[in-house]
Amino acid sequence: MGKYSGTVKVQDELAIAQVDSGMLAKFGAKKRSQENRCDMMGTPIYTAPSVLETGMRILHTRRPAFHVRDVPVHGDVILSPMAGFSDLPFRLICREFGSAMSYTEFVAAEAVLHGNAKTLRMLSFDPSERPMVFQFFGSDEDKLEAAARKLEAMRPDIIDLNMGCSVNNVAGRGAGAGLLRDPARVGRIFQRLTKAVSLPVTAKIRLGWDDQSRNYREIARVLEDNGASLIAVHGRTKMQAYSGVADWDAIAEVKQTVKIPVVANGDVQTAADLERVRQHTGCDAVMIGRAAIGNPWIFQKRDRDQVDFADQTALVRRHLALMLDFYGRERGLILFRKHVVRYVKGVRGAADLHQRMMTCEEAEDFLELIAEWEARGAPYAEAGEGHPMRACQFS
Repeated sequence: MGKYSGTVKVQDELAIAQVDSGMLAKFGAKKRSQENRCDMMGTPIYTAPSVLETGMRILHTRRPAFHVRDVPVHGDVILSPMAGFSDLPFRLICREFGSAMSYTEFVAAEAVLHGNAKTLRMLSFDPSERPMVFQFFGSDEDKLEAAARKLEAMRPDIIDLNMGCSVNNVAGRGAGAGLLRDPARVGRIFQRLTKAVSLPVTAKIRLGWDDQSRNYREIARVLEDNGASLIAVHGRTKMQAYSGVADWDAIAEVKQTVKIPVVANGDVQTAADLERVRQHTGCDAVMIGRAAIGNPWIFQKRDRDQVDFADQTALVRRHLALMLDFYGRERGLILFRKHVVRYVKGVRGAADLHQRMMTCEEAEDFLELIAEWEARGAPYAEAGEGHPMRACQFS
């Protein structure tokens, strides 16, 4: 990779994870002016097309739905940050379908400080995604502050601290949801972060560590008192992980406790759930996680069975092509498998399709399987366990 105007060289500490311009050119994206095309360090790239193959344009409300401090957000439905899923290709699709802002997968503060190439690539973004949120995690106050400064130099709009990850190798080390056990540390961290960077700093939390320590109101007050600009709340504890039912009442209490924007997360499985959770909690926006995998149409407030079959298969092809171009043909195909199994969930003969798609090693063969899917005609089983809405159990 060569040197680009207004950027650092790739061998510098903050290596540039450039988005291949060919990825978007293949889908009809027009070349725009140099000043309108940049990646996380200002490197010129091609932006995403504003029109999908289906003709769907990105629409903004005339007035922002809310602000994250001074950053306007045009919309009230947001793709949740998800490790292994909310990468650039999937975020682009969800953004075009209506997700109001983009969160990266979470990255470790230490990896940011070390200039890890894989981590920096995870922070690649397209200007069409703005407002762009970089999410990171860690427990060491000094490292979090230093990493936040590094992240700010990469030009996101917002920096978010993950305080909700329930995985033991994160939470068990005091990061993610592990921070919820120490409100005083949370206060110190946010006091330092909000002083260290000029960008808004936000948090994604859970209700507490377990049912005996549901301290979400205390954590919310600590965050607001120390400069946080938004709180996203998953309505479960760390120990629940994704089991049980999300507590929308508790999310509503957080909204009533603070004046900054609050985003509700948990148990959004259908388009109708979006309005239900908004009405129940009074939150400024709703965040969708796993229910969006294989169903980005939910950001248009449509369920997958309301989408024309031709539009579904066209999007699967487009998503595959974006993955191949961003990651390379071999890795892109492997990583796409976890997406496609959700796209075909509920399809007649899905078990057979699933098996062959999970073992397919060539993109051309994969496209033949998609053509076979199309040839089967009516996409879903009439009722029962195979229906796609019955398959979405997490958010």
